[in-house]
Amino acid sequence: MRILGISGSLRRDSHNSRLLAATAALLPEGVELVLFDQLDAIPPFNEDDEHEPPPAVAALKDAIARADAVLIATPEYNASIPGVLKNALDWVSRPLASTPLTGKPAAVIGASTSLFGAVWAQAELRKVLSTIGARVVDRELPIPQADEALGADGLPLERDALESLSATLDELRELADGRRAAAALGRRRAPRLRSARVRAAAHSPVAAGGASLGGASPSGAYTLGASKEIAQLALSVLRGLARRLRCLRARATE
Repeated sequence: MRILGISGSLRRDSHNSRLLAATAALLPEGVELVLFDQLDAIPPFNEDDEHEPPPAVAALKDAIARADAVLIATPEYNASIPGVLKNALDWVSRPLASTPLTGKPAAVIGASTSLFGAVWAQAELRKVLSTIGARVVDRELPIPQADEALGADGLPLERDALESLSATLDELRELADGRRAAAALGRRRAPRLRSARVRAAAHSPVAAGGASLGGASPSGAYTLGASKEIAQLALSVLRGLARRLRCLRARATE
């Protein structure tokens, strides 16, 4: 299994980059963490170029597509996501029909030198990922006062934070395992489904020269895959809105 790690900070001695790299020590055998290191090479998003993206954007899309899951560590700038990270995700999200984040398991962690541990940035990032179509782990890992909270190895010193990080990684792997199992099952069923569609098409009104019913593709088979993707995207948007509402309520009570 491959997990793609993305740090939302460009700083050389970034706490989030250290935390992200350190998570590799918590992964079991057979799971590798691959770090994406070209975030600073991604130019500002330009919709005119979305069909022919710059090399760094193409590299990020390819890295996400080849990964089984995505893990992002984000700092918090002005109570939100760093601009370079949001910009990169804007590129990845376009065109929406072909984004590699659709259905991709993703998790968010974060560290900050403030007392809140990048909790607002994490909430915003989960919302963005869900809106794009990723399957986001519904957990947060706020690590406040990161300059003191992280050990020399980059991992949290407090047991609760370390256990929360491990639980986040476990849930991310479970989502990735489930997606891989579903994909394998789909591949095994595909030949039988194709045979069934051929048989159904042979006996359809279209094959007999009659009028076709609405909703059928040119081959006479319904495009169920597209419908499932639309439903999944709608569900992701609703989940993102729910998280946004919870965040706004939490701010109102502070």
